[in-house]
Amino acid sequence: MTTANTDAGRRAALKQWLGLGVLVLPVLLLFMMLTVLFLAIPHLAAELRPSGTQTLWIIDIYGFLMAGLLVTMGTLADRLGHRRLLVIGAAVFAVASLFAAGTSDPGWLIVWRAVLGVAAATQMPATLGMIFATFTDHRRRGVAVGVWSGAISVGTAIGPVVGGALLEAFSWRAAFLVAVPVMAIVVIGAPLLLPAHRNPGAGRVDLLSVLLSLATLLPIVYGLKEVGKGGHPAVAVAAFVVGFAFGAWFVRRQLRLPEPLLDVRLFANRVVGGALGVFLLSATALGGVYLLVTQYLQLVQGLSPLQAGLWVLPAAALLVVVSTGSPLLARRFRPGRLIAAGLVIQVVGYLMLTQVGATGGLPLLVAGFIVLYPVVAPSMALTTNLVVGSVPPQKAGAASGLATTCSDLGISLGIAILGSVAAAVYRVRISTELPAGLPPEAAAAGRDTLDAAIATTQTLPGELAAAVLTPAREAFTSGLTTAAAIAAVIAAAAAVLALRRLTSVPSTSP
Repeated sequence: MTTANTDAGRRAALKQWLGLGVLVLPVLLLFMMLTVLFLAIPHLAAELRPSGTQTLWIIDIYGFLMAGLLVTMGTLADRLGHRRLLVIGAAVFAVASLFAAGTSDPGWLIVWRAVLGVAAATQMPATLGMIFATFTDHRRRGVAVGVWSGAISVGTAIGPVVGGALLEAFSWRAAFLVAVPVMAIVVIGAPLLLPAHRNPGAGRVDLLSVLLSLATLLPIVYGLKEVGKGGHPAVAVAAFVVGFAFGAWFVRRQLRLPEPLLDVRLFANRVVGGALGVFLLSATALGGVYLLVTQYLQLVQGLSPLQAGLWVLPAAALLVVVSTGSPLLARRFRPGRLIAAGLVIQVVGYLMLTQVGATGGLPLLVAGFIVLYPVVAPSMALTTNLVVGSVPPQKAGAASGLATTCSDLGISLGIAILGSVAAAVYRVRISTELPAGLPPEAAAAGRDTLDAAIATTQTLPGELAAAVLTPAREAFTSGLTTAAAIAAVIAAAAAVLALRRLTSVPSTSP
């Protein structure tokens, strides 16, 4: 009898850990998809010829919709069942990936990236909910949540590396096709290995709140892109006004609802508000600079996608190490101080990037990125525990959703804000430095993006092509260094916030 019970316990434990593998796979992939196109953009741009604004939308519409719908989908998962929503989201993600890989129109690629963002939002809260349903033992659950959090860091880190390898062997379309077998494993494995789980007492989804959250986010993003492409200032201002007005309506509605979509009262907690603010600022600084660094490696330094991915790999490997070690260090040192120290080191790395030049700047760029990227880990690894541990147990799910949303939203905001700043600097610089005598089409392309400038030089004579490429690469580098300077200010502000709000939290040792 004892032997039979032992064997049954081992089989149950094996099923749990195999189920965790099914849950970690989509998390790894979904966050990899935030960054996997970073190295693919030059190749995608050469084939589809998107405008600069379309390029930014292709990159970050996925992250914005994923972040904007995470809380909504968490509530929906409680009502419909976490496993059911996970399978539905995985199936939609696989189908949308096939359509995205097959499109030849930048507008349709934006649409399919948006669908992927919605499908990703259905899966993220479901994976975390399934971990809590699967692992009833607190020690095993702690390990499982740690693995889940590590998958977010690893996915974000390896995106450009995987993208570079796929581009070297295939094309940018493979960056979408890689999702199909992963999601097939989820669709088949989830019903076999994971329990059905739903919360019968879950509140209803307030559709007006969902619409208000998107009506807040998307106009603000549109306004940022108008600034980046040099559009009419009145259009950008109007977009900001509309977005903030809907944001005020959204907050007011959440405060009045008995079952709010987003419990904004959590921000009144000193530690919760501080941790979420630090996480959002840190991710914002990183998101835009990460994109620009990968583009610099290819467009300015002329590296292949795989070579660019390998230059990024040391920093990514260090990020994984620091992510694993941060919870261990938090047993000896206060988490707030660890987070603040990491942010100060990030500032040093960003300042190193401000000194990068268009020629001979590769060693300094790589060194600066190695300095700043791994120390993002304390913000990523420790803030979720700070947030969840600082609220009542009945609000732990909402707090966890907020932490995940800040990670995704911060990266997407960084791409939108710093990407738009870099694009604006590029246009200002290049407009005065293009040589005379260019065909009108070539001049317009050169003023749009560095990708377009490189593409148009293929039809120009050698000397004229060089006269376009040199100032274009210098203008792009100016955009990168300006974005890095802004990122340094953002990281410094996050460090001050961490010191003011988080240092009161004790270390996690007994």
